[in-house]
Amino acid sequence: MAENEWLSKDFYKVLGVSKDATDDEITKAYRKLARKYHPDLNKTKEAEEKFKDISEAYDVLSNKDNRQKYDAIRQFGMGGARFAGGSGAGGFDAGAFSDIFGSMFGGGAGAYGAGGNGSRIRFQNGGNPNINDIFSMFGGGAGGPAGAGAYGAAAGAGSPYGGGYKQAAQPEDGEDRNSKINLTFRQSVKGATVSLSADGKKFKTHVPAGVRDGQKIRISGKGKPGRNGGKNGDLYLQISVVEDPKFSLRKRDIIMDLPITVGQAVAGAKVTAKDVDGNEVTFKVPAGSSSGTEVRISGKGVANRQGNGDLVGRVQIRIPDKPGLKVKHAAKEFDKECGDFADELAKER
Repeated sequence: MAENEWLSKDFYKVLGVSKDATDDEITKAYRKLARKYHPDLNKTKEAEEKFKDISEAYDVLSNKDNRQKYDAIRQFGMGGARFAGGSGAGGFDAGAFSDIFGSMFGGGAGAYGAGGNGSRIRFQNGGNPNINDIFSMFGGGAGGPAGAGAYGAAAGAGSPYGGGYKQAAQPEDGEDRNSKINLTFRQSVKGATVSLSADGKKFKTHVPAGVRDGQKIRISGKGKPGRNGGKNGDLYLQISVVEDPKFSLRKRDIIMDLPITVGQAVAGAKVTAKDVDGNEVTFKVPAGSSSGTEVRISGKGVANRQGNGDLVGRVQIRIPDKPGLKVKHAAKEFDKECGDFADELAKER
């Protein structure tokens, strides 16, 4: 857009920022509006026009020199200087104009005077004041066949929506990352807070209770950074669980072997053992239990949003490695007392 059109445009209002907005505030406002009205994301005609307006505004306000010119020209157009007719040539009162531009260029209106006394500014056309002559003093060169200055000639080149704004870069989401972590069995069933790093920055995340060996969990926003306002990618963390010699996991239940004697299996017993935290727990083994029988302690398994699992003791009947003569004799007597039980087992084999 040509500089001689700046008087009719309130770029601050277009972006919804104040005249004292910082560069960061201007950029943030532009990106927010661009995501809303970009023609690739919003197909309406109104959005296309709105996107053109906000792009024009951003092109001017994001450039320090152009913003300085724009602010001065807007102040001039709103009454910062007064046009006054002269004898034989157009001119205007330069007092206020000096106030506007003096600090910018290191001098008052006299620095631009064409009338020889520094108190009036005369224009090239020798008639009524021409705003293009004012723009030319900034080095923008508002004249030309297209009526556009240096800014108007350069901005928006090649844009399908016409000159005056640059095509906004498309938001791009960041790529996902993959990482691995080793957990103990206890960490996998109880949950754990672990330290990780990405892009040289350390952070902590919580691994939920009940994760399994080989499982992947997603950590939102910890992948590679997005570009042009796009969101960050995610981090996919692959879990490796170190095998435990005593415990294993079945859904939400923690399974452990529960070795007992023949007498405890036959008569039933209360058997103490230690859980995954090392705390003592008591299983109630019913009379007549065989190896493989499972006894439970409710709620002592994995605790997560799906519910609480159990701690399961899997009965294993053990006998001494080297039983003495009395033990052997007692075992034979036991078999006799069981009647046909030994024969029924033989049939199963």
